[in-house]
Amino acid sequence: KTSKKMVETRSRSQSSRQPRPSGSLATNGSGSQTSQASSARTKAGRRKAAATSKMVIDQASGSASRLFQALKLLVCVCGIYSAYITQGLFQEILSTKKFGGSERFPHLATLNAFQSFACFLWAGGLILVSEVLFPSRKSKGGDGSHPPFTAYVTAGFTNCFGPALGFQALYYIPYPAQVLAKSSKMIPVMLLGTVLHKKTYPMIEYFFCFLVTAGVSSFAWFGSGAKKVKAVAFPGQAPLGYVLCFLNLLLDGYTNVTQDAINKSHAGSTPLHMMCWMNFWTGLFYVPMMFVVSSSGADIVRFLIRYPEALRDVLYFCVCGAVGQLFIFYTIKTFGSLTNTMVTTTRKFFSILVSVLWSGNGLGMEQWMAVGLVFSGLLSSSWYKHRANRHQHGVSRRTGQKSA
Repeated sequence: KTSKKMVETRSRSQSSRQPRPSGSLATNGSGSQTSQASSARTKAGRRKAAATSKMVIDQASGSASRLFQALKLLVCVCGIYSAYITQGLFQEILSTKKFGGSERFPHLATLNAFQSFACFLWAGGLILVSEVLFPSRKSKGGDGSHPPFTAYVTAGFTNCFGPALGFQALYYIPYPAQVLAKSSKMIPVMLLGTVLHKKTYPMIEYFFCFLVTAGVSSFAWFGSGAKKVKAVAFPGQAPLGYVLCFLNLLLDGYTNVTQDAINKSHAGSTPLHMMCWMNFWTGLFYVPMMFVVSSSGADIVRFLIRYPEALRDVLYFCVCGAVGQLFIFYTIKTFGSLTNTMVTTTRKFFSILVSVLWSGNGLGMEQWMAVGLVFSGLLSSSWYKHRANRHQHGVSRRTGQKSA
């Protein structure tokens, strides 16, 4: 009996050591699969939450970036308007004041030459100061280097002779007529950018520029000088004046698209660098015009020696131009030459509008319609660019999510 019990005990222990039946294996397998599925769902939920959080952050950062860009443009616009409106006051003083009781300032066109010399010295001095204070920001060559100063030769040439042709046109057509012609300066910038540098603009951009151009020109035409424009805009030599205006627009357009091309090909170009060398070449080209081709330079020097007080007004004029150019070249670098051209084109429109409203003089129906055209063009262009930037930002965000 004792041996029989020992055999039964051994058989039970051996049976307990045998593997469990397949049912137990199936139960454990299904439990493992359930835990794996739960873990996968948890990870998917975490990834979805992370993607949603990233999308919200991207949208917030995109909105903040667009708001910051809009604020920068607003600061540039205010800087350009205030600097050049103030400069216009000093130009008015120089053109109307009688020095010594009888003499007026000769050769107002040479004020651009003085401004070029002053802006070159001002920008060059700021560059030297910035390189001393921030030596790590100096360009070290390569794709991020500054363009050579010779890159600005052609733009400096057109920047010198373009305004000179505009001043020369005033001998044949009145100033309001020239304002009408020059109000279309955005169109040559777009056309030359397309022809020379293969830059494309959507047709709706041309339409917006046409609205602004039509509004500015109509406002000037129906303004206080409208009768004068209609009466004397077409004298015997008016065609020559309009040809000079056309050449002025052409050269100004070339200057702007060349500046865009330089900024695009040299990422390290800065507004100060461009301001410095643009004014260097512009002033250099003015020297033979003032002292070789004509005697205007010698006349100005003799006039300033006789009336030193005129030098103070010239200095104020140059300071305003230097401050304005800081904003202009920053606008070109950040927003492009077309935006800068739109700002400078509408500057006189807004200054006249504010002056008229401030003095209490009413606007006619035609002028209010012109104001509507200008604001329609500006606001529509801003809305279109804002929508395009949002679409581009959304596409880049979806592309990044897919690649991730």
